[in-house]
Amino acid sequence: MSAAKNANLCWGQRYMWLKYHRLPPGERHDTHIVLRLAIPHDVSVANCRAAINYLTRRHESLRTTYHLDPGPEPRQQVHPPAALPILLATTERDGTPAPAEIVERLGTTAFRLDADWPIRACVITTGGVPKQIVLVLNHLAVDAWTVREIKRELTVQCAGFSSRRPAALEPVRNQPSDLARHESSAEATAVAARSLAYWAEEITRLPADPFAARRVPNSAPDGGPVTRSAALTSPALLDAVRRIAAADQVWPSLVHVTAYTAMMAAYTGLGTVAHLSFSGNREPGPYAGVMTCMFAPMLVTVDCHDDPTFAELLRRVAERFELARTHSSVPYDEVVELVSREGSRRGLPIRLGSEVNFIKQRSSEARARRTTFAWKPVPTAWAYEEMDTYFRIDEWRDAVVVGFHARSSVMGAGDMERFLRGYETVLLAGDDLRISDVTRLAGFSTPAPHSTPAPDRRPALASKERPALAPEDRPAFAPEAGQALAEVVRQVNGLGEVDLSDSYTLAGGRALRIPRVLALLAAHGWAGASVHHLTGPQPLRALAGTLTPVTAAPPEITPEAVIESPRHVLSQP
Repeated sequence: MSAAKNANLCWGQRYMWLKYHRLPPGERHDTHIVLRLAIPHDVSVANCRAAINYLTRRHESLRTTYHLDPGPEPRQQVHPPAALPILLATTERDGTPAPAEIVERLGTTAFRLDADWPIRACVITTGGVPKQIVLVLNHLAVDAWTVREIKRELTVQCAGFSSRRPAALEPVRNQPSDLARHESSAEATAVAARSLAYWAEEITRLPADPFAARRVPNSAPDGGPVTRSAALTSPALLDAVRRIAAADQVWPSLVHVTAYTAMMAAYTGLGTVAHLSFSGNREPGPYAGVMTCMFAPMLVTVDCHDDPTFAELLRRVAERFELARTHSSVPYDEVVELVSREGSRRGLPIRLGSEVNFIKQRSSEARARRTTFAWKPVPTAWAYEEMDTYFRIDEWRDAVVVGFHARSSVMGAGDMERFLRGYETVLLAGDDLRISDVTRLAGFSTPAPHSTPAPDRRPALASKERPALAPEDRPAFAPEAGQALAEVVRQVNGLGEVDLSDSYTLAGGRALRIPRVLALLAAHGWAGASVHHLTGPQPLRALAGTLTPVTAAPPEITPEAVIESPRHVLSQP
């Protein structure tokens, strides 16, 4: 049996690493992906088990654990092939848990990153005959492209079992560890350096708060929930967007992003609209087919100052999106550090504001004959994210389904509905609509005037040159809390003396190491800090003021004991 091997996290995995650790333990299942696959009638349970185990043998990402290493960076550890435990769930009422209950438990139980393989499997049977394979996957190991490939490979294998002919799957060219090694090469780091220079320039263009004209101090000013979620389903948008895309020779996703940009410009009153979009980072090349998480958000900024028509705005969106995609091959955590430094330079946090995601759902159907609007359950996990809004466009087989999360502090219930209905109106109206027309059609109230000074091109300020915090922004803290924070930041990042007047990033702290900082703080008996706190521009002394002693402090242990990960080899049940 081959020995386990180690590698750095891949760049796409770094985004999910930070996202996972931003969520509290009870909400981390929000990052799980559930995959269901119907089984041909003449495939046995043994066949299903063989197909799943062959999948984990082929793809190292499905037998990888993730560790807060004693070394400076988190690492992935690939384990030797072994049989995966596979649960059986029957639809019969035989006193055993029902399939829905089992799948719910598999899907809502958090993965232990340093112990569990990132895949759980269940076979649902009726009368002993398998009907469906259900996989629960950790997003650190997969992305949308990977999930489609997993489904394809399982389908091919099941078809082979059904026809009694061996399935032929192409060899795996590269594994995540190969991609990680490439990303450490001189060639890849040079590309990343050029891209980071682009992002550093883009970040200077951002308003500190894109919702400044709309934000209210109370997190739920209308007496409603802190966050809301709604969805609009529109069969008419499917053909309308495709017609615009064909006429302008762009992807349908860019047509949707243009409508979103027009609506957000109308709502915020901003002349520059920015959002985080997502790139698959699977450009043609030897690593395009690596089965792991490779996507990450990228910043797209669009100029709307001159009240452009929809056609002109679409041209600008396509241009800016292509620039962002060209510079998307960077470690996401280093972009986070750039935003933190820009916040320190300005003396206030930079809020990125919104995420926009376009997903093509080829197998889903809405079965709607007309436009419908509906409120959805409050997204409890999303409430822990740093974004103010999340906009998701699902292109289904028979309709477009637009989902929208928003914080009540930036958008009330009425404006959320106006936003979604206005979004459909914009896309159905034609190319001549201007942003001023969008404002009128949507029925938004006039936003408060913005103060939009020209971007400051000065380099980031040194710690002693930054604007001084007001006395109320310099909370008192227990000396031992400050000492513990400074020592942990110093130790994890290999620094000399740490100045508490610096932010974590300005002190030399790396974003990717924040989960280890939090683990060591907990080992020293301190809680209250988060990934969000440490990636912001606040001085460490302010963060020390938020630390509280853990009620029942753990026994005295060394940092190595905190980050040492037990080996975990899965066995056949």
